[in-house]
Amino acid sequence: MIVPLVDLRASAAAVRDEVLHEFGAILDGMQLFLGPNLQAFEREFAAFCGVDHGIGVSTGTDALLVALRACGVGPGDEVVVPAQTFFATIEAVVHTGATPVLVDVEPDTLTIDPREVAGAVTPATKAIVPVHLYGHPADMDPILEIARARGLRVIEDASQAHGARYKGRRCGGLGDAGCFSFYFTKNLGAFGEGGFVATGDAALAERVRLLRHHGHVSKFEHAVVGYNLRMDELQAAVLRIKLRGLDAANARRREVARRYDALLAGSAARVLRSRPDADPVHHVYPVRVADRDGLRDHLATAGIETGIHYRTPAHLQPALRTIPHRCRKLEVTEGACRELLSIPMYPELTDAQLTFVAGQVRDFLEGRRRAGGRGA
Repeated sequence: MIVPLVDLRASAAAVRDEVLHEFGAILDGMQLFLGPNLQAFEREFAAFCGVDHGIGVSTGTDALLVALRACGVGPGDEVVVPAQTFFATIEAVVHTGATPVLVDVEPDTLTIDPREVAGAVTPATKAIVPVHLYGHPADMDPILEIARARGLRVIEDASQAHGARYKGRRCGGLGDAGCFSFYFTKNLGAFGEGGFVATGDAALAERVRLLRHHGHVSKFEHAVVGYNLRMDELQAAVLRIKLRGLDAANARRREVARRYDALLAGSAARVLRSRPDADPVHHVYPVRVADRDGLRDHLATAGIETGIHYRTPAHLQPALRTIPHRCRKLEVTEGACRELLSIPMYPELTDAQLTFVAGQVRDFLEGRRRAGGRGA
């Protein structure tokens, strides 16, 4: 049995005919950016997130950059971010000229630890960027409390959490702004790239709109020095179509995660635990084992694709060697990067496939235990 880490062909097949029909209509009209599909998607996804304003942009990284810029983050400022995240979170801070301050994550969810955030804040801190990692909501209430007490901005990186809920509210609609990636492997993925800024702040939304389109206020007038960060009309059409099925797809992901949890219970594999007041959407399903590379080799031999999210912690990336940044103690992050392996997770995963995957994980770990090796 061959089991891919993500089955893009299966996800595309469900919407292929509708997408091709919509592409034809777009090509007939040839309004290829800032057109009716983008405008409609901005309304629809903002409403999905429970906020009043939404701005489609080119990528998730650009969403973070433009949201930070719109919040006034720049040189001389510090921004608190988790070290356990995709490097784009840190890149966006660096591109504003601000200093990233990397903090550790909670052991069970691997989302940013509010206690570490509190200890990292200084008079130079301008913003906090919690990441809803792997589709698990960060613990937002204490983070928002820290921000309110100190006058800080909170910009959620919800790039892996489309549809996740924290205490009944959608991730991306909890802070000053929520940033999403629509990279094609995401729970809501384009047929290419795309990003989004969701916010309930009308003034912040207007600044984001200006920055994403060269600061245009009219055809010949630029109010600010901006960027070219527009989402194209074709991707907006894809996202509108796929948004309709997002809740159902996320429900299937939760079902797959529950099955994995049950099938791996009692084994040496440790799985993430979401807090009881949160509804995760399981963008990926990582397991923690001591011999991560041995397990990966075993699964590859069995025809099972896996991923590593992430092998090298952000604070140890070569890119940061010459970039000003600060770090606190990062033991949880470093341990996770040594031990995490993502196994197949997507709505189209069949019961037979997930049972096979979990069985192969258990076979490897039980074999290691019988041989006296390090299974976990």
